[in-house]
Amino acid sequence: MPAREPGDVVVDGGAGELVVMWAGFPLLGAGLGAGLTALSGWVAGLAWFPFQDVFELLDRWPAERSYPLGAGVVALAGVALAVVGTRERLRVTVGRRSVELHRDGHGRDVARAEVSGVFVDGKTLVLLDAAGGELAREKSDLDAGRLREAFTGQGWPWVDRDPHRDAYRRWVPGLPGLPAGADALLRARERALRDGRGAEVRELHGELAGLGVVVRDEGKRQYWRLVDR
Repeated sequence: MPAREPGDVVVDGGAGELVVMWAGFPLLGAGLGAGLTALSGWVAGLAWFPFQDVFELLDRWPAERSYPLGAGVVALAGVALAVVGTRERLRVTVGRRSVELHRDGHGRDVARAEVSGVFVDGKTLVLLDAAGGELAREKSDLDAGRLREAFTGQGWPWVDRDPHRDAYRRWVPGLPGLPAGADALLRARERALRDGRGAEVRELHGELAGLGVVVRDEGKRQYWRLVDR
């Protein structure tokens, strides 16, 4: 990867986002756990509520044992959520000659010379090549205004909307017009979307791009278009 330069602009969630995840999530979990423990007798009577055995146990135990356990277990769930959130954070470093997209300990660079357009599609940063294919599609909670300012300030070709948006068609199994193998990849990607397997979704997106198929999502629905290679 090329060395970063002094004028590069970094867009990420900042230290505040990490504080919210690593302090806020566990504290919120502890409060929720304590609240559920206080209601454990009532919750244990709800046949549809999961973990009935746990709530029955908490209801039988004395408060000095049940409250630390209930609060601690849900606080640990908050820590687990913070770990996942930290791994999924996107950091975008924009320079004059390239942009680095960094997530989950891995970064990749896209050269400015390869990019014909940059835009935000909902909560997704997209970089297009000259043929209309996608060089990158990265979902995040980064502010669109900050991204726009970073890219335009470095002279990148920012566009306000996807110039190919009208070319997309909704994918349904067996739909004609797709290249060989694309339908199977879209089926696998649909399952990964449904199950929340983000890394697999991105991997399959890349495989589809190799077949000349660009995919965008609306909720759990997939839309596609072809790119001339």
